[in-house]
Amino acid sequence: MESHREFGKAAVQITVLKGNHLRGSGAESCLSFVRVEFNGCALGDSQKLDVAVDKDAVYNFTCSFECSEGAHTLDDLAHKPVILTVIEILPKEKKQKEEKTAVLGQAVVDLLPLLKGQCSFLSCVQLHSASGSSVDDGVKPTLDVSVSVQEPLLSDVQISESNLLMVTVETAYSIPDIWNAASTPPSSYVAALQIPLSAGEAQALLFSNGTVKMGGERESVPRPKKWPVGPLLAPGAEIMEGQFIDTEPMDMGHGDLTDIEDTDFRADAECNRKRVSWDTMQRCFIDTGGVACLSRKIAECRLWPIEIMRCTQTAPTKSAKNSKEKQGEDEAQISFHGVVYMDLAPLLYPGVRRIHGAYRIYPFYESDLLAKAQRTHSVLKEQLRAPGNKDAFKKGKPAQTDSPPDMEVQVNMEGQMYAESRSYIVIEIALEKPLVPKRPPEVLAKRVMELIPPRPPLPRRPAGAERAVHEYQSQIASVAAQVLDQYQQLFGEAFVPGGIPVDPTLHEHRKAQLIGELNYSGKYFAFKEQMKTLSVDSQDTHHEPLLSCSQLKLFAKEAELNTDYQQAAQYYQECLVRDGSDPSHWFDYGAFHILTAEHIKAEECFQQALSIDQTHTSSLLMCGVLSEMNGRYEDAEIFFERATCVEPNSVVAWTVLGLFCQSQDKSIQAEMAFLEANKQLSSVLQNRPMCGTEITSHPHTESGVKTTIYMETVRFLLQNYALQMAQRALAQELLSPDRGLGSYHLALAQLQLLRGDHSSAEESLREALMDNYEDPDIWALWGHLHFMRRDFSQAQSCYERTLDSVLDASDKHSIYLRLGSIYLQDGEYKKAKSTFLQACRSSPSCLTWLGLGTACYRLDELTEAEDALTEANALNNRNAEVWGFLALVCLRAGKKLEAEQSYKYAIKMNLQKESLLQEIHDLQARVGFGNPSF
Repeated sequence: MESHREFGKAAVQITVLKGNHLRGSGAESCLSFVRVEFNGCALGDSQKLDVAVDKDAVYNFTCSFECSEGAHTLDDLAHKPVILTVIEILPKEKKQKEEKTAVLGQAVVDLLPLLKGQCSFLSCVQLHSASGSSVDDGVKPTLDVSVSVQEPLLSDVQISESNLLMVTVETAYSIPDIWNAASTPPSSYVAALQIPLSAGEAQALLFSNGTVKMGGERESVPRPKKWPVGPLLAPGAEIMEGQFIDTEPMDMGHGDLTDIEDTDFRADAECNRKRVSWDTMQRCFIDTGGVACLSRKIAECRLWPIEIMRCTQTAPTKSAKNSKEKQGEDEAQISFHGVVYMDLAPLLYPGVRRIHGAYRIYPFYESDLLAKAQRTHSVLKEQLRAPGNKDAFKKGKPAQTDSPPDMEVQVNMEGQMYAESRSYIVIEIALEKPLVPKRPPEVLAKRVMELIPPRPPLPRRPAGAERAVHEYQSQIASVAAQVLDQYQQLFGEAFVPGGIPVDPTLHEHRKAQLIGELNYSGKYFAFKEQMKTLSVDSQDTHHEPLLSCSQLKLFAKEAELNTDYQQAAQYYQECLVRDGSDPSHWFDYGAFHILTAEHIKAEECFQQALSIDQTHTSSLLMCGVLSEMNGRYEDAEIFFERATCVEPNSVVAWTVLGLFCQSQDKSIQAEMAFLEANKQLSSVLQNRPMCGTEITSHPHTESGVKTTIYMETVRFLLQNYALQMAQRALAQELLSPDRGLGSYHLALAQLQLLRGDHSSAEESLREALMDNYEDPDIWALWGHLHFMRRDFSQAQSCYERTLDSVLDASDKHSIYLRLGSIYLQDGEYKKAKSTFLQACRSSPSCLTWLGLGTACYRLDELTEAEDALTEANALNNRNAEVWGFLALVCLRAGKKLEAEQSYKYAIKMNLQKESLLQEIHDLQARVGFGNPSF
């Protein structure tokens, strides 16, 4: 069979094998036959069988119908079942000429397996009792049925390229009060929409079995869905096997009533108010062309109209019959004509197969239909206009109205009642396969692995004192081996297994000769210097402070703050030396390289982090950011999508993916990503935190003011210096209805400050202060701006206001360092001491202890100064300024040896501060010691 063969004609054969546990009106036997129907056509009746009540009725009746593109189409197989009716022939009474029959029960057979590629299947279906029949409820009667075709109706390729669309119209709530279940004449309620089945054919789906229910209780859940052929079947037979309507949260994300303020209204409407219930599902088989057409139409216009009306059953009169040709179906005269505009764009989201939501019912106007849905005609009017289609509405023709059919400008008074009642309807549209496939996580993981192959864990290497001891022992072994080699050159093999031990006198003679040879050749001196150097290096290493990686990163941030990028790089490198298998260390080093505009090195660091841990979300995001900056858009998309798979609850990951899709003109995918990000953010803000989600909200955000997905993302991007994407996120924040202007202008100022645009940053900070004058972060950033401009007086004022605030700033450490340095510069040593002391309590570092020691020295508090400087030296014994002030303290305290050692280390560490160096020299000259040259 060809994979792309055209569908022509195929005979579908149905065989009713037997009936089980049939019970008729007779006590001993039951005379019955089976009638088979499909798509409104009777396919045949079986032979009449008279079977005892304790026996099975073996009908073995076979009939068939032809499935083709004309009659009994593939779509008919999708949404219409085979109807089996068991009819009992009642015993004849006296003087009875014609035999009487009674419907014993009905059953339905779903033909969907034929559309799945099956050639045959067996089904045991329940026989539902018809009204007035005498089926015993103790044992459920069933029918065994076989369905077969000679060859599959569809090839594997056709099955994979086609789709099955399922539309379920559930219930309309808060309907107009005028609707009544006991109204005279009786009414039927119809919903209709149009679906493309192929490139050139569209199918109108009619749901015409809606019934009014009074309020007072909720609809039961789960409740079964029904076939769209309602009144033809016995009670219970209209139920679709295995299909149920279940409970859905009201904030499910789709529909028109998903806001918090709609919750109470929906709860009341779905319990106390009248409603119309359909609970009907209709399936549509859509071929390859239809799938493409559906996707295209949704992309062109995302709103899909679903029309609603009320039909009133009226008995035709002679005058009506005589005027039928004159009036026709009068398609514009529809009672309570309403419309729902259902947003189907989510079906174009990657991987999405289902939309379920509550949608408002609006009055129907053709002008609105054209403006919102780009449709020029009503589906209901078309169906009424088509010859013979009136029967599709089941209970009669639509009620007549007095309004002229062609006056579009006239108000739809009946339809207006939907708006007044706030009517809405719950609808589900689902697909067997998504219109836009989503790359599975394993495929994304494989692509990331191809881009960045994982590496095996590095072997553990000794560090610090352990490394020094290891190297010392290795060098001793090396020197010993060289000495042994020299010995063997002079005297042959030193230790021969089983040989005669060397005489002690001879041994001493050889030792003297060996030392003499080593002295003569100069090797003795070389070995001695080598061991001496190792000893000194070992002692230095033993005195190196044992710092954690978190401390080293704090010191690196301090160096970045002082624009000492060389020192910052050393701290990051030390983290990597200590633990190169931690991806977070590589990530931080990569972010540092972005700050210094070394993007190639930054990307190498992020890739190194991913080679260690392929699920490191932050590195995935930053690899994507750099790939986009370098024009590798396909790689960037892989990284961003992989990040959302690794951490599906990450607000930042979804938002960054949305920003990327937006830049690539993939508006539908961007919308999906932003919706998912908002969903995750809402979950956290409602005190329902999800695993793996971390919200870095402004620490002093006012209660009731929510952060947004864009501000969360901006914080991440600014922390890692991804300024280009941060600017795009800020642009989206400005368009967001939930934006907070204070936080927006603050983030914008941070961005401008990182770019060196001080004038724009100042304007943004002014705007931020107008929105929130008490925000300490705004004052802190303004202080940093003045500090960079070397306007230290204004910087001091801003910093002091920040620290005096009842709210804490996000980063007080940088404020302490800079404010303390300003105090030292201005000679306000007591304020400097207090400021640096607070810094030492919160986040001690070499610089905070140095500042405290400097302030204490200037206040002549030499003991406190020595203690503080000793703490600074313990955290970083390579800081030349610390050694310099230690030298001053020791000179003042009369500690000659310590003063000289401190001075030597200050010179060795290349003290650059000329004023401090000159102060040391002046004090040395005054006290007469401390300088080795004296």
